Amino acid sequence: MKVVATNRKAYHDYDIFDKYEAGIELKGSEVKALRAGRANLKDSFVKIKDGEAWWVQGYISNLDTTYSAFRHDERRPRKLLLHKHEIAKLAGYTSERGYTLVPTKLYFNNKNKAKLEIAVAKGRKLHDKRRVMKEKELKKEAAAAMKRYGF
Repeated sequence: MKVVATNRKAYHDYDIFDKYEAGIELKGSEVKALRAGRANLKDSFVKIKDGEAWWVQGYISNLDTTYSAFRHDERRPRKLLLHKHEIAKLAGYTSERGYTLVPTKLYFNNKNKAKLEIAVAKGRKLHDKRRVMKEKELKKEAAAAMKRYGF
């Protein structure tokens, strides 16, 4: 599995509940750009519209070698390939208040297919972010102390 891009900010801004793997409908120049690692998941999200899942605001840049007639729009909405029952389940999550669908990882699987990992998430408030950062820091200090004293 070759990871192209990760959305580390999502783990800071959201509480992650459930993850799904979705295929992406891409153009040829987009696939080549992904293989070169030219993608960004920041500020992107997944939207359910008319029984279809769409990856909105995802950024895949153009390669310099791409012919101008074949260049793609870098921030175009891209259709996600999911089963109907998965889309229905995701639509149920998003109909609840506060839940959103956030892309967390973009990668090529073992069969060299581009996949997008989607997480069902709920936004954190500022005090929750601080609490989580404090807990991580305490765990880190405890692990360092255990290592230092040979436990």
